[in-house]
Amino acid sequence: MGDKKLTHMDDAGRPHMVDVTGKADTVRIAVARGMVRMQPATFQLIKQGGTAKGDVLSVAQLAGIMAAKRTPDLIPLCHPILIGNVNIEFKLDEANSVIEITATVESTGKTGVEMEALTATAVTALTIYDMCKAVDRGMKIENIRLVRKSGGKSGTIELE
Repeated sequence: MGDKKLTHMDDAGRPHMVDVTGKADTVRIAVARGMVRMQPATFQLIKQGGTAKGDVLSVAQLAGIMAAKRTPDLIPLCHPILIGNVNIEFKLDEANSVIEITATVESTGKTGVEMEALTATAVTALTIYDMCKAVDRGMKIENIRLVRKSGGKSGTIELE
């Protein structure tokens, strides 16, 4: 790691918000993924829209969009930013009873949207869990991670 240091800590080790006022506005895009693993019967209920709480994927999608917009309220040192777009997609893996979540967040601004994409993914997964926990307490939320980011001085970073 060499001379790298945590950007959210000052020289005395106290937390501080990173000053982005001098940075140029650029198009920022971040993509995060995660998954929810469940029993096959739970997967079928979700797929068929048969849960007591309604259409799980539509509600989870809306929750993820709302979460991206509320990220600075949840993560203490995140900047409030103008989000241009949030997209939540699902890939249904019936053979493994897994729902993969992909959240893409776009903005034009001075700071990236990685935290917004990760928060959207996490809250989408949590909403699936919440809506289905009555029938499957053994669901697992797994592998939430950033897979791609672009914009700013670091350019494009592909992590998978």
